[in-house]
Amino acid sequence: MIRSALRDPLAHFLLAGAAIWGVLALAGEPVDPAERSITLSREQQAGLALAFERTMGRAPTDAELDARVDQWVREEVLYREALRLGLDEGDPVVRRRLATKMDELAGAEAELARPTEAQLAEWYRDHGTDYERGGILNFEQAWFPTREAALAARGEDRPQGQSTSLPRTMAKADREDIARAFGTAFADEMLALSVARDWQGPIRSGYGWHLVQLYHREEGSVPPLEEVRDRAERDWRGRTIQARREKAYQLLRDAYTIEIE
Repeated sequence: MIRSALRDPLAHFLLAGAAIWGVLALAGEPVDPAERSITLSREQQAGLALAFERTMGRAPTDAELDARVDQWVREEVLYREALRLGLDEGDPVVRRRLATKMDELAGAEAELARPTEAQLAEWYRDHGTDYERGGILNFEQAWFPTREAALAARGEDRPQGQSTSLPRTMAKADREDIARAFGTAFADEMLALSVARDWQGPIRSGYGWHLVQLYHREEGSVPPLEEVRDRAERDWRGRTIQARREKAYQLLRDAYTIEIE
């Protein structure tokens, strides 16, 4: 009966959720390598079954679940013995993997969450321009390695900037075209500008700083939420996970005193 329940997808989510909270509650308490007793809880078994289902697209059979349990026990034994030998010390791969796992734990709850209609509608009101269709810009840009250099050239009739492989002009470019060439942050700032004879900026991209002359603009339109619901929900989830990770990191970071010599 227990194994039958463990193959129930609903039980997987309920028990895995409990496991996540259990792990979060215990975060920071390292495994004692001297402890020779290993316990695999019901919640941890549900977590193994859920991981199998995510990979294979179906619940595991009894034999497959037994194999996962055997593999988990093997890894736990070898992991504890590796800790006893101090093999984790000074290993950048282990260090990075543990840091990544802490990030994943912080965002785990949001991975299964679905926004309410009110949450998604509010989020879409704030981010609707990301989904704009049909808007195009014609502009010219000049690149500078520093903000100060860009500011110094802004009073010129036609700033030249420095030579780069970036396009000097873009015509009939929508947000995606601009983002591919200069990055999403640059594209968002360009979309916020009005047409003007004067050069505007500086605007920062991943390459440096830019003065821009926006000489033509055709407004686009933001589609109704219903037309982009799946994409909007994915974006909401991704940014919620990132926000949770940053919040968890800041809570931990604030407990440390950092000195960088």
